[in-house]
Amino acid sequence: MSSERVLVELSKGVNGLDKIILRETRGSSAEVYLYGGHVTSWKNDHGEELLFVSSKALFKPPKAIRGGIPICFPQFSNHGPLEQHGFARNRFWSIDTDPPAFPTNSSGKAHINLILRPSEEDMKIWPHSYEFRLRVALGPGGDLMLTSRIRNTNTDGKPFTFTFAYHTYFSVSDISEVRVEGLETLDYLDNLQNKERFTEQGDAITFETELDKIYLSTPTKIAILDHEKKRTFVIRKDGLPDAVVWNPWDKKAKAMADFGDDEYKHMLCVEAAAIEKPITLKPGEEWRGRQELSAVPSSYCSGQLDPQKVLLGS
Repeated sequence: MSSERVLVELSKGVNGLDKIILRETRGSSAEVYLYGGHVTSWKNDHGEELLFVSSKALFKPPKAIRGGIPICFPQFSNHGPLEQHGFARNRFWSIDTDPPAFPTNSSGKAHINLILRPSEEDMKIWPHSYEFRLRVALGPGGDLMLTSRIRNTNTDGKPFTFTFAYHTYFSVSDISEVRVEGLETLDYLDNLQNKERFTEQGDAITFETELDKIYLSTPTKIAILDHEKKRTFVIRKDGLPDAVVWNPWDKKAKAMADFGDDEYKHMLCVEAAAIEKPITLKPGEEWRGRQELSAVPSSYCSGQLDPQKVLLGS
């Protein structure tokens, strides 16, 4: 048991909030706060931080934590009547001591199972009974896996509908040196233009101004290429057809109290999501959405990173 204890440790985080530290034997790690079921750190085996958390993030409920991987449920952004991004990211989750069986491919020992059920207050704003189970796991190679399972436990026979996103903030060296591959030629909804629908024209997404787009019917694999760090993030997703790409740029950064004025240069959100076609569950039905993140060294090819190797690779 001693080795197991080292791999999963319950600890106190900022402001005394409970967090779980996951460690893989080769040195990678992740941290998950029970507040929000929120992943706030993911480090590779060299100890480099791969997620962005703002230096001004408030770890003070009921304010959501700025950065890491907030969970948007049961509503993404303002796509519905609830508060921005729903309420899962600012509720206290519990450790799930008796989770239902998972497929064997996620059986790494460095994992934690969390569960969220509605409070009486939640039922007033969203009158549905559910169980939201979240597993956060570190793979042997340092990959970070999040699996969400949401079940309708209504006893009144009523279905419910929700939208969802893993609002992942990646740490990047310099946003103007970053490109996103895998979303070329796809349709997107532009949140800066009243969610109007357009088709992506570029051969990759690059950044020189504020960007906030929901790409539709996206592939299961998306790559973020960071030239300066010679690092590529690969996002693999399942059950999440959409992908949000967001960077607030300078004006919006200055307007956010919990975000440093220049921090937009060092972060990029690429979010696996289900937004355009909301998920509807009848009582007893369960939905599952999974994302797996990996960070791999990039190779240069004629002065460019070679994204095809990443996208076509394993």
